[in-house]
Amino acid sequence: MKEIKVVVVDPVGLHARPATVAVNAASKFKSDVKVAYKERAVNMKSIMGVMSLGIPTQSEITITCEGEDEDVAIQTIEEILKTQKVIA
Repeated sequence: MKEIKVVVVDPVGLHARPATVAVNAASKFKSDVKVAYKERAVNMKSIMGVMSLGIPTQSEITITCEGEDEDVAIQTIEEILKTQKVIA
């Protein structure tokens, strides 16, 4: 299992547009991909799950990947969130 902890720096938090991009990226991997905020973890392949967390700016989130392509999955998702300027 691979895990990263990141801080959301987007002034609006993790909002719909970058969340959709992240969900689409996560969906391409066979690994289980989860995002956790305030003791609650959801499947990062579900836009409704991710949006239900209501992640505001300056929040620490944890992204975990577990499965055969976990290394590539965690790197790709981290890069996408940086490209979308959600995390620094």
